[in-house]
Amino acid sequence: MAGFSRGTRRRWFTRFCFVHPVMLLGLVLLSGPARGGDAGSTIDPLAANLQPYLDLLSGSQQEFELRCRAEVPIDGDAQTIKIRLARYGNHAFDLDLEHRDYEVRIRRRDGATAFALPKHGVVYVGRGDAAADAEVADTAADSLSPSGLSQRLISTRTTLSTYAPLLATPDGAAIAAALKTFVGITYDPATRRGRGNGSVEFSFEPNGSLQVRVEDAQLDLFIADQPSAMAGADDWPGMKQIEIPREELERTLVRGVRRAVEILAPSKVLTSPSKRDRETASGRLRWIDGHRVVLLSGSPREIGRAHGELLTDEAQACIDSVLHTFGVVQTIRSGSWFRHDLDAAFARLSPHIPDRHRIETRAMARALGLDENLVDSLNVFPELFHCSGFAVFGEATRDGKLYHGRVLDYMTTIGLQDSATTFIVAADGQIPFANVGYAGFIGSVSGMNAQAISLGEMGGGGEGRWDGVPMATLMRRALEECSTLDEVITLWRDSPRTCEYYYVFADGKTNRAVGVAADPDSIEFIQPGQADPRLGEGIQDAVVLSAGDRLKVLRQRVHEKHGQIDAEVGKWLMSRPVAMQSNLHNVLFVPADQVMYVANADHRRPAAERPYVRLDLRELLTSLAGRGGE
Repeated sequence: MAGFSRGTRRRWFTRFCFVHPVMLLGLVLLSGPARGGDAGSTIDPLAANLQPYLDLLSGSQQEFELRCRAEVPIDGDAQTIKIRLARYGNHAFDLDLEHRDYEVRIRRRDGATAFALPKHGVVYVGRGDAAADAEVADTAADSLSPSGLSQRLISTRTTLSTYAPLLATPDGAAIAAALKTFVGITYDPATRRGRGNGSVEFSFEPNGSLQVRVEDAQLDLFIADQPSAMAGADDWPGMKQIEIPREELERTLVRGVRRAVEILAPSKVLTSPSKRDRETASGRLRWIDGHRVVLLSGSPREIGRAHGELLTDEAQACIDSVLHTFGVVQTIRSGSWFRHDLDAAFARLSPHIPDRHRIETRAMARALGLDENLVDSLNVFPELFHCSGFAVFGEATRDGKLYHGRVLDYMTTIGLQDSATTFIVAADGQIPFANVGYAGFIGSVSGMNAQAISLGEMGGGGEGRWDGVPMATLMRRALEECSTLDEVITLWRDSPRTCEYYYVFADGKTNRAVGVAADPDSIEFIQPGQADPRLGEGIQDAVVLSAGDRLKVLRQRVHEKHGQIDAEVGKWLMSRPVAMQSNLHNVLFVPADQVMYVANADHRRPAAERPYVRLDLRELLTSLAGRGGE
């Protein structure tokens, strides 16, 4: 994770995501138990030409090799992805992916599964006899067994599930009819060429390949007569082999691809989730103007259990996004197994996490039916977040109130927006607070407490410097423990810190705000109106933090509206381009009123282009207290 900047991470993930549609196209073409005819038969000519592809992963053809060359424009640059897929019987296959930035080779055999990264000289190997437990291997949701693999990669959370029946019992005629009816495909048997809606074109070439063109992208699929010789799962000369439990290895790959498909082509299960209020012993899930709000109270154990019970599906989606989808990409990029990196980071961070937080996390893990150590490690993932923020008050605002804006810019590409949740937490013995976050994570990156303290963070560099309190833990501790801005400042000064972070802290009771630059070795507080070489000249009654052109635009806007800023102008200050395309959530805190305005990204638009919902912390805490004394 160290040295992998926000922009680089987003671009690299975007590039890798182009592999998933290509893989899925191959799986769609390769699924099905039926055989059709040939080009001279009486069935539909399109069906006849598609049939060889439909036969490949069917029960009728246990051995084959498919090669694909994809030419795709990525970030305005034409790039090549080469794919080789070979099957050797019931349990064995090869999948090779090559790109200028990465190379992946997967070998699944009866006795082992190997995940090789030749550019890094490392291969991860999981051992175990698949043939000895064939029935389980073929039906387990997270198995890489070739039998039915395409169905296991397509969940009800993706629009591709609409075509699942065709994958279950496909034949050339049915596929051809569906393509013509639903996709608008036309086909000329004489030229063996066809077109679809938009700019889709395809042709069956004289060399036996299927060529598909979509705008500037082109795919060439070719079926080899026989698969290449099958190498052993341990046959990796010159490469370092690292043992990984086979179940973990296959689960990571299957869930990583499955979740990526959901993110790339989400169904209404994700884009229009059921908005039904629910309750459990120590919590309540409410929908407020389409926004998911979870109210939690009680002991750490009760809060953690209620979190898991109320947000089971959302937390699992979030964990799959982080551990499996992002984890696979990060492993390919770095050559280091992502779960190992998380565990190593947690080992260094855990001594600085309060026991009450550990109890809450583990209770949530039990409610989710997940390994407690895994959920512990995943809760340090916010150490990677990056953002912008400001606080304005006094002469800068229309009514003199303090307005604290917080922009979270962080990889909408991994689908965290599906788990977006605002938590209202009243833990025994702690200050109640609101936490704008994500299901499955208990730390805070954006929050406000009942003492009118609001906080937002902005990530910098220094990743890997983890011998201190996790940023999200320190943020939550401030919300739970601090009643004044001075107490927040003292907490940061006295605590061992990690990485490099920038913050805006505000106190609505006193109309005070401060910017903070902190790393493990130093901490600096930037007062309103103070000039700073990183931020420019000071602005009266304002703290403005961002970077690059976003900082320039944000400063211009604050100057332009100085003295006129209210809630509506505050939202405008956070609009594009101050917020990036990767903008996950925006929050405008009005701590004196105990009110906040929250916007979350969806799959099409960043948070800054989505509607805000007004949440009243006092009102929500009153409703929480009125649950019969719980």
